Amino acid sequence: MSKADPRDELVEHLPALRAFALSLTRNGATADDMVQDTVVKAWTNIEKYKAGTNMRAWLFTILRNTYYSSRRKIKREVADVDGAFSENMSEKPAHDGHLQLADFRRAFEQLPDEQRETLILVGASGFSYEEAAEMCHVAVGTIKSRANRGRKRLAELMHLGEDEAMELTDSATMAVVTANKATAF
Repeated sequence: MSKADPRDELVEHLPALRAFALSLTRNGATADDMVQDTVVKAWTNIEKYKAGTNMRAWLFTILRNTYYSSRRKIKREVADVDGAFSENMSEKPAHDGHLQLADFRRAFEQLPDEQRETLILVGASGFSYEEAAEMCHVAVGTIKSRANRGRKRLAELMHLGEDEAMELTDSATMAVVTANKATAF
């Protein structure tokens, strides 16, 4: 005599599952969703059900665990009714940065050798003005002057205003363009 498929018994417990879900959620639509999730989980994991045990208790356990998992998830979610949070999460297209990087490279190549060298040492490589001055065998003031003139000339060549920021994704390039060494590697 072959045993009946436990999947056939699932349907018998739907009204009781819905009543239990409704008592937990106090919302008809949410209760229906939870019952559906429970049935899907039970159906896909039916091999874990032990024949001869209480199917109703097994389904209620799945429903209960589903409910508490959803409650934990809700606690971690951020309410964003007016969309202010999600607006800040957008990402600028990568191609804009690539285009600006190409413009930067063309402008950088037009700088005099001393200014390029200084910007690479102080900006991209992260050396202090003193270290760069020692490497180039010049005074610290000369390195500072070259860096400032180089940055100013780059801004001119790229048609950037004083308060206009470059939107590059490359931290080394940003370090060359800005006087803030914290953006370097």
